[in-house]
Amino acid sequence: MKNIFFSLLFICSLSAVAQIDRSTQPKAGPAPEINLSEPETFTLKNGLKVIVVENHKLPRVAYTLTLDNPPIAEGDKTGAAALAGSLLGQGSQSISKDDFNEEVDYMGARMSFGSQYASASGLSQYAERILELLADAAIHPNFTQEEFEKEQTKLIEGLKTNEKSVAAAAGQVSRALLYGKNHPKGEFETQEGLEKITLADAKAFYKKAFIPNNAYLVVVGDVDYKDIKKWVSADFKDWKKGTTLSNDFATPQNVSTPEIDFVDMPNAVQSQVIVQNLVDLKMSDPDYFPVLIANQILGGGGEGRLFLNLREDKGYTYGAYSSISDSKYGKTSFSASASVRNMVTDSSVVAFLEEIDKIRQEPVSATDLKNAKAKYVGSFVRSLEQPSTIARFALNKETENLPDDFYQDYLSKVNAVTVADVQRVANKYFLGDNARIVIAGKGSEVLENLEKVTYKGKTIPVKYFDKKANAVEKPTYEVALPEGVTATTVFNNYIEAIGGKEAVAGINSIVMMGEGSVQGTPLKLTIKKTNKDQFLQEISVMGNVMSKQVLNGDSASISAQGQTMNPSPEQVEALKKEAAIIPEVNMINDASIKLLGIEKVDGKNAYAVALTDTKKAFYDTESGLKIKEETTQEMQGQTFVQTIQFDDYKPAGAIVVPYKLSQSMGPQNIEFTFSEIKVNEGVSDADFQ
Repeated sequence: MKNIFFSLLFICSLSAVAQIDRSTQPKAGPAPEINLSEPETFTLKNGLKVIVVENHKLPRVAYTLTLDNPPIAEGDKTGAAALAGSLLGQGSQSISKDDFNEEVDYMGARMSFGSQYASASGLSQYAERILELLADAAIHPNFTQEEFEKEQTKLIEGLKTNEKSVAAAAGQVSRALLYGKNHPKGEFETQEGLEKITLADAKAFYKKAFIPNNAYLVVVGDVDYKDIKKWVSADFKDWKKGTTLSNDFATPQNVSTPEIDFVDMPNAVQSQVIVQNLVDLKMSDPDYFPVLIANQILGGGGEGRLFLNLREDKGYTYGAYSSISDSKYGKTSFSASASVRNMVTDSSVVAFLEEIDKIRQEPVSATDLKNAKAKYVGSFVRSLEQPSTIARFALNKETENLPDDFYQDYLSKVNAVTVADVQRVANKYFLGDNARIVIAGKGSEVLENLEKVTYKGKTIPVKYFDKKANAVEKPTYEVALPEGVTATTVFNNYIEAIGGKEAVAGINSIVMMGEGSVQGTPLKLTIKKTNKDQFLQEISVMGNVMSKQVLNGDSASISAQGQTMNPSPEQVEALKKEAAIIPEVNMINDASIKLLGIEKVDGKNAYAVALTDTKKAFYDTESGLKIKEETTQEMQGQTFVQTIQFDDYKPAGAIVVPYKLSQSMGPQNIEFTFSEIKVNEGVSDADFQ
C-alpha cells in the first residue's frame, strides 16, 4: 500500500511538471507594491518638525537633526561654517566638554555634529538622556576661544596636508569653475582665509544657519511616540526661530563648447580627470528615475561602461565612475571621473567623451537596461531592512516635495524606464558638447598630448589654472642643465648636503621609529639598517605586525598578513641596494645611472636621475637633498607609479635625515612622521634573524 501511494504521488508530480513549458522564460510579474508604515509626526511652535519611527526589534535608538537650508555663501568668511560645526559637541553652556564626553562614553552612545546637523545613537534605556545631551550641545553650544583656536589649527593643518593632493586640487578647482568662486558650491577654504576668521565669525554663522525654521528631527528605534513628544518639547523649547535664509545667488552656466581646464601638479604620478556639466534635477522631476538608470549604465559601479572601458579594457585606472546629483535649490552637476596614469591622460579624456557620446547617440541594450534596474531594485529592497530607511523616506517626502506614493511606487517607476527614456535623459543631462574637463596632473608629461585632443573633429582648447582656480599662463618646463653636471655630481652634492663624506663614512647603523595612518587606522613603522647588508622594515597595526622585510647578508624574507616568502637571489641583490644606509655612496661610480635633466617637484627645480629602468630619484637643485623617488610597477597587467617623498630634514647624529616620508600608490597615500631616529645605537644582529 505504501509503495502504491508513493507511485501515485510520483506520477502526479510528473504530470504537474509536464504541464510547464520550460523552453520559454516566464514573464516577469508586476513589481511588488511596497508597504511602508507611516511614521508619526508633530511640530513644535518654533518650527522644528519631528518624525518618529517606532521599531522595537532591538533596544536601540537613533536621533538625526537635519537643517534643510539652501546653500549658504560665506564670501571672505569661508571656513566659518566648518569652524562652527567643529565647535558643536564640545560640551554645552551647562556641562563641560570633559564631563559631556565622559557621560556619552559611559552610556556607550555615539554623537556627531556639523554646521547644519547633529546625530546621536545608543541603547534605548538611555534614550531620554541621549536626546537631552544632543539638544543641549546643539542649541546651547559652548563656544570658547581655546577650542576655537584648536579647531582652526586643525583645519589649517588639514589644508597643508592636502596641498600635494592631486585629487583634492582637481575637486576644488572643478567646483570653483563649474559654479563660480562666489557661489556657495564653488567656495573653498584657504589658509589665509581661515587665519582671518574669528570666534565671533563662527558664532555669527551658527546663529544665522542653525535655526529650527527648516529643521527636522528624525527619531528611529525602541521608543514610544508619547515619550518622544514629551522629551522633545522640553529639550528644544528654548530653540528660537531665526530669519529664513534666502536662495538668491547667481545661476551658473555651462560652457558653450568643451574645454580642458588644466592644473599643473609637478608631483603628480597620476592625473585626476573630471568631466562635468551643470544640470537641473530634482527628486520630484519625472526624469529622476530614468536619470538614475542611465547613470548606472554609464558609470554607476564596476558594471558601468566607464569602468569596463577605462579599467577592464584599457587598464588606464583603478576605476572610473560617474554620478549625478539632485537639488531643489538650483543647479547641480553630472560628473565622470578617474585617476589615470600620466601617459594615458589624453587617451582617458577621449575615452570618457566617447562613452558619454555613445550613450547619447546609441540606444542601450535590453540587457544593460535590465541589469541596471536589477541593481537599483536590489539596493532598494535591501534598504528596507533598516528602520532608518523609513525615517529617511519620510524626511525626503517632507523636504523634497514628493508625492505620498513616491516610495510605494518606487519599484514600478524603476521598472517602467525604457530604452528610449535612457537615451532621452542622456542627451538632456550628460552634456559632452558642454563638458568642462578639469585635469590636475604633471604638465611636463601630459600637456603636449592634451593639447592635441579632439572631439567631433575639433581640437579641445586647453586653459590653465592654479590650485585656487585662478587663470594663469601656460606653464613652462624647459630648464637647461648646468654645464658639467652629471649623476655623480648630484650624488656628491647630496652627500655633502646631509653632512659630508666623513660623517657618512662614520655611520654603522641607523634606527628610525615613525607613525602614520591609513583611512584613520594608526600604523607604526620601524626601520633598522647597518653597513653589513642588514635591513629590517616592519609595519604594525595596534601591536600586530602586518608586513615585515628582513635582509641579513645573503638571506632575506618578506612577510605580509601571515604569509612569508623567500626572495630569489636576484631579488636579494636588489634589496641590498635599497637597504644601504646611504644608497648614493654606492651609486657614485655606477655607469648605468643616468642624469635625465631638471624637473619640477612641488614647485622646486630638481635633478631627475634614472637609477634603474623602473626607478627615478629627484634631488633639489638648490639644497642638494633628495626630495622624491618614483618606482614604476606592474600589478595584474596594469602599470602604476609608486612615489616616496622626503621632507623635514633634521639632524640625527652627525648627519641630517628626513623625519617625514610620504608614500603613495594609486589612490592610497600614507604619511609617516619619525619621532625617534638613532645613529650608531639601538641595533643588534638579533634584529635581523
